Amino acid sequence: MLRLVCPCLFGLEKTLAFEIRRAGGENLAVRDGKVFFDGSEETMARVNLTSSCAERVGIVLGEFSSPDFDTLFEGALASPIEQFAGRDDAFPVVGGHSVNSRLTSIPAVQRTIKKALAIRMGKAYKVQRPAETGQVFPVHFLLQKDSCLLTLDTSGDRLHKRGYRAASLEAPIRETLAAGMIDLAHVRSFDNICDPFCGSGTILIESALKMLNIAPNMNRSFAAEKWGCFDKNIWEKERLAAKEQIKQEDITLYGFDKDPAAVRLTMENARKAGVDKYIKVQQRDIADFHFPIIPCKVITNPPYAKRLLTEEQAEDIYRTMGERMLPLGDNRLYVITSNEDFPALFGEKPKKERKLYNGMLKCRLYIYD
Repeated sequence: MLRLVCPCLFGLEKTLAFEIRRAGGENLAVRDGKVFFDGSEETMARVNLTSSCAERVGIVLGEFSSPDFDTLFEGALASPIEQFAGRDDAFPVVGGHSVNSRLTSIPAVQRTIKKALAIRMGKAYKVQRPAETGQVFPVHFLLQKDSCLLTLDTSGDRLHKRGYRAASLEAPIRETLAAGMIDLAHVRSFDNICDPFCGSGTILIESALKMLNIAPNMNRSFAAEKWGCFDKNIWEKERLAAKEQIKQEDITLYGFDKDPAAVRLTMENARKAGVDKYIKVQQRDIADFHFPIIPCKVITNPPYAKRLLTEEQAEDIYRTMGERMLPLGDNRLYVITSNEDFPALFGEKPKKERKLYNGMLKCRLYIYD
């Protein structure tokens, strides 16, 4: 069994924990922005393929006190990287973060960890200096409150890079955040979904994947697929298992955007994701919005003043949304925004709200259900 960890956007920890349990993860421990769990090689591959909210899947090499560089070095030196990387494999310290830690220099931390791991690999394989010409085992670190979490990244590119969105408009919503919103909206295959600000089509595509039970990362590759320490057959086995779980459902999702480029891009991305036949998109301004079908779940990420518009322009959009959507009747609305005055501008208080982060921007998901 491996000790694994998946980071996620703040606010999606419970949703991610549910996905990990469903994939076979055990002994879960949920912290801010991450979920730890035990799992086999198969579980590791399955979470990579099927999780819609995880940012990556890491193997925990060590978690230790690191108030200074000496203890950081000793902690990294005690981390058993040779259990995974072979004699000639590369182990670059590719990235990390320092949060409320006395060690703030990321380059200096990278050098310290790299030196310790190189010494350990040299001793393990009885070489003076590891060649690092083989497969790549990316190492990540998180320094937080004078503690260091050291991990091997099995994913490679972050998991929000599904492979279907090669191009996007300005300030697109991250796929993992869209998927989290969809889970919080309890989307099912019998729901009618609409996004009146569809942009690059992310919410519509992630909704379709969820409704059809298509593993979101099935059509991309992962760093650990090339590692000699794991059975390469598990990836093909898990992909085949995921394909067998795909549902054949009669679904239709509706998207609108005032920008004709967004309409074209949504359909282009939907084709790459293999769900274009389920999505209908039209060029339409929010001022001309009407529910395409009733009952309908509207899940949307309207433009933010801090990202694309002036404050006045964004507020005008929120007022127009209220004018076109209220009363909701049998329809439901799930809208994410950084503007805390949205309910007043929209014209109705939500039944619930959830704090989420769009990148580093604190937002709220307002839930009208």
